[in-house]
Amino acid sequence: MQTHGVATCVGIAWAVLLAVPIVSCSPASLSDNSTRTPAKGIDVGKLARFLSPTAKILFPGSTDFTAYTARWSNLEPPTPSIVVVAGIEKDVSKTVKFAFDYNIPILAYNGHHGTHTTLGKMDYGIEIYLPQLNTITIAKDMTSVTVGGGVNVKTLIDTLWEAGKQAVTGWCECVSFLGPALGGGHGWLQGHHGLISDQFLSMNVVLANGDLKTIDAHSDMWWGMRGAGHNLGIVTSVTTKIYDIVSPNWAIETIIFSGDKLKAVYEAANKDLLQNGTQSSDIHNWSYWQNDASLDPNNPVIIMFVVQEGVDVVDPRYTTPFHDIGPLMITPQSGTYKDLAAWTGIAKESPPCQDFGLNNPRFPIYLNEYNTTAMQKAWDIYAPAISGENNPYSLSIFMWEDYATAGVRARGVKSTAFAFRQDLILAAPLIIYAPNKARDLAVEQLGNKLRELVQEGTGRGSELHAYVNYAYGTEGPEAWYGYEPWRQNRLRTLKKKYDPKGKFSFYGPIA
Repeated sequence: MQTHGVATCVGIAWAVLLAVPIVSCSPASLSDNSTRTPAKGIDVGKLARFLSPTAKILFPGSTDFTAYTARWSNLEPPTPSIVVVAGIEKDVSKTVKFAFDYNIPILAYNGHHGTHTTLGKMDYGIEIYLPQLNTITIAKDMTSVTVGGGVNVKTLIDTLWEAGKQAVTGWCECVSFLGPALGGGHGWLQGHHGLISDQFLSMNVVLANGDLKTIDAHSDMWWGMRGAGHNLGIVTSVTTKIYDIVSPNWAIETIIFSGDKLKAVYEAANKDLLQNGTQSSDIHNWSYWQNDASLDPNNPVIIMFVVQEGVDVVDPRYTTPFHDIGPLMITPQSGTYKDLAAWTGIAKESPPCQDFGLNNPRFPIYLNEYNTTAMQKAWDIYAPAISGENNPYSLSIFMWEDYATAGVRARGVKSTAFAFRQDLILAAPLIIYAPNKARDLAVEQLGNKLRELVQEGTGRGSELHAYVNYAYGTEGPEAWYGYEPWRQNRLRTLKKKYDPKGKFSFYGPIA
């Protein structure tokens, strides 16, 4: 998801929402009745006059307002007062300018998967809803595509596929294309080409004062937007590289193990997949620790995905070591790149893409290898914490994502604000539970404890490497954007220049 935010304004007397029976109105009708404001301090009529005929302003209590403010995770969600549905890029610019002039918090929204607890600091203000900015324009030379700020992953993949093209995108179909990219952005093709943001050629960005600016590699802002972009502006469109489909066929083996095989499974993954950082660019390995009562009613199981590009059957040299361990189940499948999301449970129809009203905090950490001693310690706490009849955390998943990384590591470590190019694995416990204030602290403690145990195996001491797009929200700027003083200084300099009032500071704030 792409979420941009603003710092909560100190000293503002937060308004109480008025119970007005308004569903949704066009800007024209609102401009005729400027007194119909859903929150004190926001002159909706004046705002409406700035917007295009295709824009809409939504009020609390309407069906669309409820739909457009829904979150995938309900732990510390933002609570905007109104929603502006942008019809064109200038609607975003005009809304931000209005909010800047009247000192109103803003948060851009083109997905709903961000889980930072800092989002909850937005308890008043304007949400800018981007999904109507859904244009996809392939360049005549077929080397790039310009993508609107509201386009999601599946739409972009499908559109490019019909043209015989691909782009580096995120892997979850329901997530926006741009949101993950502003934090770096992982994807199935990164082993060849690098991160999502590494592909960018130019972008249209709305600055904190409302200016709409086109930037590229000649801008000092360019470096920061690719890794810490949520802090610097709202991207309304981007032009990014695209590639010919070289290998339409892909294959997967889903191999499931009981928990007692943990050390053997991940020792095999280190040796036969990671290969000391020399993993092939056509191989990806994910695994989940989650409950499956049909296979083990008392403990979670280990679900291992071995994914290979350009084949109809995963090469046995990658799978045989796992077969030899003694899995509970083996399921091979073959198809195309477009099948990957369904195979790994992240298609638009899959449970993770649905809004069930649950809390879904994650506690990410980057690794360079599987330390099976540390992982066993984490398992010994995780397994009993989520298992058992009527366990409130029974839907939880411990994710271990091993993408091919050669294309990511080939870029210079100083090339963008994304700091952790040399790391090989992204892990994260995802603790899923029904909203319950009494459990929030316990979940935070559990997630942090699991991450701390895994951290012990990295040899980094207290230096946590955390993917900003998965973050819980308390990790801090160094864990999200790198510990080197020059990195933090460069980010702070950009923040001071482009957002001195901290308007974009709800999501992974730099300071």
